[in-house]
Amino acid sequence: MIRVMLVDDQRLVRAGFASILGDEDDIEIVAEASDGAEVPELARRHRPDVVLMDIRMPGVDGLEATERIGADAKLDGVRVIILTTFDEDDYVYRALRAGASGFLVKDTDPDELIHAIRVVAAGDALISPGITRRLIGEFAGRVARPDPSPKLNALTERETEVLSLVATGMSNDEIAGALFLSPATAKTHVSRIMSKLSARDRAQLVVTAYESGLVRPTWTDGD
Repeated sequence: MIRVMLVDDQRLVRAGFASILGDEDDIEIVAEASDGAEVPELARRHRPDVVLMDIRMPGVDGLEATERIGADAKLDGVRVIILTTFDEDDYVYRALRAGASGFLVKDTDPDELIHAIRVVAAGDALISPGITRRLIGEFAGRVARPDPSPKLNALTERETEVLSLVATGMSNDEIAGALFLSPATAKTHVSRIMSKLSARDRAQLVVTAYESGLVRPTWTDGD
């Protein structure tokens, strides 16, 4: 059973999501919050697997609430999907940096929402189909050109190669095909990279790859 917490300042929005998710045999709504300030305490009390988090709320917004979850060791297993009516590049990037595992706009089809919850609960990361891989590169390119991160020194040459493919949005199966590996081997490499870089999920690996300079979507050697 996937335990879900709903966070939105609008009661009708929460009721709508609860109605959609309530029909699923493997999903249970365990808590609701109308303000980000309530989130950490409720999450510690109810131990949700996934938090559906509105990004714009009075008081503590969804980004800060997500950061608070990420900073709390007791909530290490809690994953956040940001829900918003805004699909601007900056919100996506800030949400991923805050520790979100997924980003969906509120007009997402119900089937896509349910799929996102299952994907994120399984430990993967998900970005709305409307947020393309090209877009990831564009907003990551806003970061000032970085120096190579010493964190990447912990990776083997193969792991560095795998990380660069994760950053392009490739799945484990796609990585396996690109590097002539078995899917199980690709999954093992990704798991080891996450452990070495202390990343909660693939979304954080994407952020790390861009911010460390491993993947540079908009820079050239002449910059």
